[in-house]
Amino acid sequence: MTPAPVTQVDWRGAVRIIRSAFPPIDLFEDIADPADWPLLIAAEQKTNPRVLEAIGRLDLVPARRRVSGPGASYRMAPFTHASPDRPSRFSDGSFGVLYAGNSTEVALFETIHHHQLFMVRTMEKPGWTSQFREIMLDVHGRLHDLRSRAEPAVLDPGDYAAGQRLGAALRAAGSDGVVYPSVRRAGGACVGLFYPDLAVNAVQGRHLDYHWNGARVDYVRDAGSRQVFAIAASSTSRSDGIGTRALCL
Repeated sequence: MTPAPVTQVDWRGAVRIIRSAFPPIDLFEDIADPADWPLLIAAEQKTNPRVLEAIGRLDLVPARRRVSGPGASYRMAPFTHASPDRPSRFSDGSFGVLYAGNSTEVALFETIHHHQLFMVRTMEKPGWTSQFREIMLDVHGRLHDLRSRAEPAVLDPGDYAAGQRLGAALRAAGSDGVVYPSVRRAGGACVGLFYPDLAVNAVQGRHLDYHWNGARVDYVRDAGSRQVFAIAASSTSRSDGIGTRALCL
């Protein structure tokens, strides 16, 4: 593959959307020095054997790149809970990647796509489904830039094999991550960060509900204000057979 240039990326207010089912992890939110975490975990396990299930695998994050303090859960969890059962565009699941969009719309369309695939596979009944959290954060880092020069296979809408090979190769060579055009939202951009210290100031925003009509997500509801936004169906088919085009905000 043609080497991608490295670009300084400084995004304020990048957006990541995650399932609300995952609460903040106390250890990461604590102000304790990450260097002390192994000892704290060992002590906590004596009274709470489920602590490792909540924390995940710390060994997947180099000690010098771990983060702590308010909002650290949202930055650490994608890495400590990486699994081959949950591969992504730039990882086969053997290492974690923190994905975020440069706007709420980009993050919504990225998550709606994957939620729709899950709902189709499990043949879920129509209705308001899982609740999601909107996470705002700032991104600062030198990332490999795929926006102007990327092999088409790396950005394939449905086949992640080429992207996973590229992600593994870049990370092994010392890359901090990638910035790339959103595949789900035309004109948008996303980052895939290989380490949690590249994201800062992570704070929770809105809770969002997705409505499943049996074929696609057709509405998004702000759980706080109860406002409902329509997701317009695309007139063009896509590789996933579903397709969405515009969030009516």
